[in-house]
Amino acid sequence: MIKALNIYKAYGDLQVLKGIDLEINKGEIVSIVGASGAGKSTLLHILGTLDKADKGQLKINDQIMGLLKDKKLSAFRNKHIGFVFQFHHLLPEFTAIENICIPAFIAKINKKEAIVKAMEILDYLGLRDRADHKPSELSGGEQQRVAVARALIMQPDVILADEPSGNLDSANAKELHQLFFNLRDKFNQTFVIVTHNEELAGMADRKVTMKDGKIL
Repeated sequence: MIKALNIYKAYGDLQVLKGIDLEINKGEIVSIVGASGAGKSTLLHILGTLDKADKGQLKINDQIMGLLKDKKLSAFRNKHIGFVFQFHHLLPEFTAIENICIPAFIAKINKKEAIVKAMEILDYLGLRDRADHKPSELSGGEQQRVAVARALIMQPDVILADEPSGNLDSANAKELHQLFFNLRDKFNQTFVIVTHNEELAGMADRKVTMKDGKIL
């Protein structure tokens, strides 16, 4: 489903990625591990089309990303890729349900339809009664589940997670990890997870280790 071929990326004189080849199948959960500075987050941003490689090719669902102009690339990303970051990036002035609906509103989905979809996801995540709460009124674990719900609303093919449990205590981290596997089983979504959490990395179908901008 995702095919990265010979990916290189530098920032100024710093060569971060040095010829990455990676294939990920539909419905697979892949963890990416390695020391800080190995290039994990940079690779994830390129796989998510948030950044462009200097060299190499990225294909998602047989579509070559490098051939898409900015507007089409943004639309593709909005529809097919969900993101979960270490810092949930919820907008503080909006309620949980409003935060979740933002990708749907960007895609010009009818407000009523978006809210119905968002409530279904909140139900699944056990957060229905928190729908009208703002982020400051939610616990850390609840905030991160709202961020997961936002990533899910467009029913993307792939969810990219960058240290998703980095800010959670061990109980909430374990719950979030299990949630990813439940979602894969229910919706056959693909997950690529950058993590320092050895337990999460070990649960994945496949663990990819990076060192100095390369896959070992």
